[in-house]
Amino acid sequence: MSTAQRLAAGIAALGLDLDEVTQQRLLAYGALLMKWNKVYNLTAIRDEAAMIDLHLLDSLSILPHVADVSRVADIGSGGGLPGIPLAICRPDCEVALVETVGKKASFLLQAKAELKLANLSVHNTRVENFKPAELYPAVSSRAFASLHDFVTLTGHLLAPGGHWIAMKGVYPQDELDALPAGIQLRESRRLHVPGVDAERHLLFISRN
Repeated sequence: MSTAQRLAAGIAALGLDLDEVTQQRLLAYGALLMKWNKVYNLTAIRDEAAMIDLHLLDSLSILPHVADVSRVADIGSGGGLPGIPLAICRPDCEVALVETVGKKASFLLQAKAELKLANLSVHNTRVENFKPAELYPAVSSRAFASLHDFVTLTGHLLAPGGHWIAMKGVYPQDELDALPAGIQLRESRRLHVPGVDAERHLLFISRN
C-alpha cells in the first residue's frame, strides 16, 4: 500500500471527507517532515507508514471535535502537529504555532511557505513570552507538558469562555487530579486512530 493509499484509507476510517487536493497537501507536508527530519530531528519516527498513522492520522482524528474552533494557538508544535494538518484541512481556521526551538521553528516556517498556508503563523518564542494582540478561544497541545504546566504556562493566551484542548495517550487521571484550583476537565473524548493500537484521549479543559 502506498502512502497515499494509506492516508486515504485512514481518512475514510475516521469518517472524514477530505478532497484530493487536501490529501495531496497532507502528503506533501508528510514528505517535508521526513526530509527535514534527517537533519533537524523533528520526530523519532523514521518510517513512512508510521508517519502516516502516528502523525497525520493521529492529528486528523481531532478534526470532528474542533469543527467550531475558528482560532487556535498550538503550543510546543515541534514538527507542526497537530497544527499544520489542522491548518491544511481547515483554511477557515487561524492557527498559531508556538515553538521555542529555533531549528523546529525554521522547519515550520518552511512548511508554511511551501504549502502556502495563509492561515498559519509561526512564533519562535517561549510560550510565556508569547503576547498575541488577541486572545485565543482555544489553546491546544500534543505531548507538550503535564496538564498542570500546560494550563499554567498558557493561561494568559486563553480568551474568557475559551478552552484548552490537550491530546493525550492513556487517560491521565494523575495529571487531572493535579490541575490548579479553578481549572476543570469539561469533557474527555476517546479517539480511535487507524493503524494505532494505543489509547488516545482528547481533553477539553476550562476555567470554572
